[in-house]
Amino acid sequence: MKEEKTVTAVIEGKSKRRTPLVDRFLFVVKVFLIGLVTIGFLAFVAQQISPDNWFARWRNPGATGLSADQIKGLVISGLSQGVFYGLIALGYSMVYGVLGFINFAHGEVFMVSAYTGYIAANKFSANGMWESNFALCLLIVLLLAVMVSTVTAVLTERIAYRPLRNSPRLIPLITSIGVSFVLQNAVLGIFGPGTQGYPQLPEWLAKQRSILTFEISGIKILVFLVTIVSMTGLWYLVERTKTGKAMRAVAEDKEIASLMGINVNRIIVTTFAVGGAMAGVAGVMFGLLFRAVNPMTGFLPGIKAFTAAVVGGIGNLGGAMSGGLALGSAESIAPQLILEPLGVPGVTQLKDAVAFTVLVMVLLFKPSGLFGERLSAEDRA
Repeated sequence: MKEEKTVTAVIEGKSKRRTPLVDRFLFVVKVFLIGLVTIGFLAFVAQQISPDNWFARWRNPGATGLSADQIKGLVISGLSQGVFYGLIALGYSMVYGVLGFINFAHGEVFMVSAYTGYIAANKFSANGMWESNFALCLLIVLLLAVMVSTVTAVLTERIAYRPLRNSPRLIPLITSIGVSFVLQNAVLGIFGPGTQGYPQLPEWLAKQRSILTFEISGIKILVFLVTIVSMTGLWYLVERTKTGKAMRAVAEDKEIASLMGINVNRIIVTTFAVGGAMAGVAGVMFGLLFRAVNPMTGFLPGIKAFTAAVVGGIGNLGGAMSGGLALGSAESIAPQLILEPLGVPGVTQLKDAVAFTVLVMVLLFKPSGLFGERLSAEDRA
């Protein structure tokens, strides 16, 4: 008995010694990140006030600051990028809220929808309808992409995840990575490794428009409008319908929801279908904005969308979209406003590093995300 107490005391003593070391390291990281952001931003402000200011030139003598139009352009680009992250992140948050695991194949569902939009849009372009009747063509393309992405998400759940529902969480997680590779290679085998292009947008949609002194292209306005409509529809489904109430009940406690007469399997399938539909909308909008798609299109946006879901608060739908907008804005603005004044070379190539630095900062300062997590009773326990 004495030996057991001695061993326990030794282990507790080592744990107590390690904890302060970890806390000190995290404190140093926090101070470094806060200092980096603060100094970089102050240097940018100094450049904007006077490019000849010594503080503005101490690290980057050639920096000249940004004009108001350039800053507005960065904001619009960041928000338009962020809506894709947000729409994809909704699928991650919904699946995590119901099943408690991250579906890493969700980025490939987004990619499949982008390819569906590419095929349909080029068919319409070939017969001349894309230019002459764009609104109808876009509606049909969106419906087709949403249908294909929804079916892909539902089949993924039925074939890959349902048999593993009672398994340890690590197994479905690994399976989702395998499904991701399967979808990537299936598309690679069908379309090849090259980048496929969407047809040219109608001239009226491609030209710039001035809104509240912001110069915004028509396609970006369309992306924002479609995103607003999609988010409104999702909010209504989750908050105002019986299906939405059932989804929230299953996310809270599957066993009690089942005892109350809710078909848990049907609700889980519905959750995957809705997440797939959001990814379908994002895929078409991505293709129209960037006009290019390849088998790896879903990989990095999928990782970024997962990051956005964590930043906003995993399981929180409003947080997922807000996290996407925040992440896209940080990618667009931070390199020019913080890194360039510090003389960091190649800032335009560092947006991925900026995105994951934002994730690190959020986890350090607010581990539950900007808007808080929404977890089931089991996960909270």
